Amino acid sequence: MKLYSFFRSGTSHRLRIALNLKGLSPDYIPVDLRVDEQAQAPFKAVNPQGLVPALTLDSGETLIQSPAIIEWLEERYPTPALLPTGAEARAHVRALAAIVGCDIHPINNRRILQTLRRQFGADEAAINAWCGTWISAGFDAIEALLAQDQTRGSFCYGNAPTLADVYLIPQVESARRFGVDLGRWPLISAVDAACSALPAFAQAAPLAQPDAAS
Repeated sequence: MKLYSFFRSGTSHRLRIALNLKGLSPDYIPVDLRVDEQAQAPFKAVNPQGLVPALTLDSGETLIQSPAIIEWLEERYPTPALLPTGAEARAHVRALAAIVGCDIHPINNRRILQTLRRQFGADEAAINAWCGTWISAGFDAIEALLAQDQTRGSFCYGNAPTLADVYLIPQVESARRFGVDLGRWPLISAVDAACSALPAFAQAAPLAQPDAAS
């Protein structure tokens, strides 16, 4: 398999975590978003949408969109599971992941921020404030949901990483990058610490990627 990734991409980060948790090590193909490599013809031939990540299978088929790829991983490599047993528990974990994947990340991604800069004249202070607004709203909700779960272990749900942690940790990394003070969310910070102690998460971190030093 080949993983097309950018070290600082939150969606690439979440997929790297999922791949590591499943024990998979695809070849890493960097796509430099800083020079718009994702919009150039060679990568558009891989993913016509021009977004990372993309995962090319040994069969030659390419999967795109991190939620779809992670669902494929869960179906194709069910152990260790990223979703708990029980329909209600699975819905809860999916909801935690969706707060990040649907409500925080999409309005803070690179395309949105570039539009704010180029079309609306936003400076970096305005960009950080924009990102902080939506990260804070989402994290307030996640923190409250974590607090309501009296049986929760060290992670977002239970005593092992789930899909919720796969989505949350890259968003925590993004929050730090945009100068968001994480002190108001002690439960999220504790989950981040628990995840960061695991090799699957540490090895997926942005600065651990081969393109981080370039």
